[in-house]
Amino acid sequence: MAIALDELRNGTLDIQSSKPVSFTNPVIKGFNPDPSICRVGDDFYLAVSSFEYFPGVPLYHSRDLVHWRPIGHALTRTSQLNLTGRPGSLGVFAPTLRYHKGLFYLVTTDVGGCGNFLVTATDPAGPWSEPTLIDTGCFDPSLLFDDDGRVYYTRRFHSKIAQAELDLATGKLLTPLRLIADAFSSSDAEGPHLYKINGWYYLLCAEGGTGYGHMITIGRSQSPWGPFESCPGNPILTHRHKVPHAIRYTGHGDLIELQDGSWWIVFLGTRHDPRYGYNFHVMGRETFLAPVDWIDGWPVINSGRPIELSMTGPALPSAPWDTADDDTVFCQDGLAPQWSTLRAPLSQSECERLPDGGLRLRGNATHLDGAHCPVYVCRRQTDPDFTFSATVRFNPANYGEEAGIALRQSDDCFLTLSICRESTGVFLRVRRRVLDMYQTMARIPFNGDVCHFQVSGNWTHYTFSAGQSEQALTVLDRCPIRFLSTELSTGWTGVTMGPFASGNGQVSRSTADFTRISYQAHS
Repeated sequence: MAIALDELRNGTLDIQSSKPVSFTNPVIKGFNPDPSICRVGDDFYLAVSSFEYFPGVPLYHSRDLVHWRPIGHALTRTSQLNLTGRPGSLGVFAPTLRYHKGLFYLVTTDVGGCGNFLVTATDPAGPWSEPTLIDTGCFDPSLLFDDDGRVYYTRRFHSKIAQAELDLATGKLLTPLRLIADAFSSSDAEGPHLYKINGWYYLLCAEGGTGYGHMITIGRSQSPWGPFESCPGNPILTHRHKVPHAIRYTGHGDLIELQDGSWWIVFLGTRHDPRYGYNFHVMGRETFLAPVDWIDGWPVINSGRPIELSMTGPALPSAPWDTADDDTVFCQDGLAPQWSTLRAPLSQSECERLPDGGLRLRGNATHLDGAHCPVYVCRRQTDPDFTFSATVRFNPANYGEEAGIALRQSDDCFLTLSICRESTGVFLRVRRRVLDMYQTMARIPFNGDVCHFQVSGNWTHYTFSAGQSEQALTVLDRCPIRFLSTELSTGWTGVTMGPFASGNGQVSRSTADFTRISYQAHS
């Protein structure tokens, strides 16, 4: 292995893949971190973290690893998940999704809540069971179903990795939780996944913190309890030394074997302006894909080369989905799976479907700041160059009533374009909350009750416009994207956007009707 790794580092080892296929990273755009994947026949299912957003744990389906569609969430009921009062970037951390004997298993952590728990489903689109509590403490739980019927429960434990046998029916640990490994390439290990491959137990870990030093490492043992031999090529994936580069933060992955015996890995990363690389980013940690080869019993990701936006790998059966309904806010059972709220579902009085498919919002007493449950229906920013727009019919009756569209990074970093009744009248205004700074950036009188709002973005700025129609828009403000960047807010999510309404201290008497809601990517 040492010789092969030396050849990889020197660029002299050529791993040939027959029938190569080209694809574009990330394969799931926008805030979709900590991906975990499983395969059932020719179908792939993937789960990601959701933190303070509700429903919890978005789920995706693919038939080619490249094209993914949202199919729902694992945690859709308040009996499963109660995030009320939870600060931003807490809530639901990294899940692990597995399939065994006709049943899907998902383990995850409600940080600041009940701790680590398990839910199950016969259909990944749901419904999922009520949670079976396992334990409290550190996060990033994972499961391995061994050949002899034992189930191993593995998770982070104070910067190390711990494990126990698990009773799936009760959530009871059948053996004491014990340390099985330290970090392989640093002093901090998390995101463990244990696999059994060709008689060996492999322990895949995330290390280096989920920032610029992030990486994936691996060790192996002939026992699930270790000791684990560190791969001579650790870390097997990192971009910590690739500055500048359009992709950063690479780490926290999950391996998957296809029916033809080929291997791939999904993992998180962030996109940055390709002109500079080492700069602000706002879309959060996204899901990336790379091929895996096995050399001397160790996985080699993307032939040891950096991860790129345009990739080539072994042949995959192309199976794109129809994305024509991506702007649809509602589906038969409520909000469409690409749309979310903050911390809790909205009540019927706060959010209802209009006959034409739009939505009617009535503001409650809260706003977007603080650990509240505001009236905010949102989707992820999935592209650096985009346009998000909506037509709003709103005639605020009381002082403080407000409705419009918002871009949110965290509880204290967000931007709003809205209609609001103030003490001297009704105004169109653009406001920004950046940490402890609250500013009104634009403010003009508004005499109508219908307005078309538009926000466009690029690698450097958000531009806010409003007018009587899409053809008669006036630019109100331009805001640097750095104010909503992860680097400034320090949160673990990405920017979301969508309609909001607020009574700013009281429940609104007036309702806001949003129609022609549209997100268009330009990149």
